[in-house]
Amino acid sequence: MENLPQSRRKFLTTLTLLLAAGGLLVRFLTPRVIGKRRVLATAAATEVPPGGALLFRAERLALLRDDAGFYALSLVCTHLGCTVVVTEDTLSCPCHGSRFDRQGKVLKGPADRPLDRIKVELRGDRVEVVG
Repeated sequence: MENLPQSRRKFLTTLTLLLAAGGLLVRFLTPRVIGKRRVLATAAATEVPPGGALLFRAERLALLRDDAGFYALSLVCTHLGCTVVVTEDTLSCPCHGSRFDRQGKVLKGPADRPLDRIKVELRGDRVEVVG
């Protein structure tokens, strides 16, 4: 009987490893399908006065209205995650003193990123904050 080199076994092992690695690579590089849209908060458009804000404490977000329309900001401070307090002209963090303007931009640190904006959709006379 002739002694064949183990090249066939090596080839099959390499092929199996390449197929497994390719499968894992495809699995982790393909984008996940986004599920249903989730409504975080909803309010009547008349509940938010022009230049005013409607707070949702449990959801830690604020629905604001200006001349351009409605927008929502996360009330989670970008410094360490404290809940931001909304005042008439600014948003301020009671924990470390960060201050933000009504658009969520940083006025005073230690926070170095603006507050996160959340998508808002108008559905008839209702305003929905969706995540």
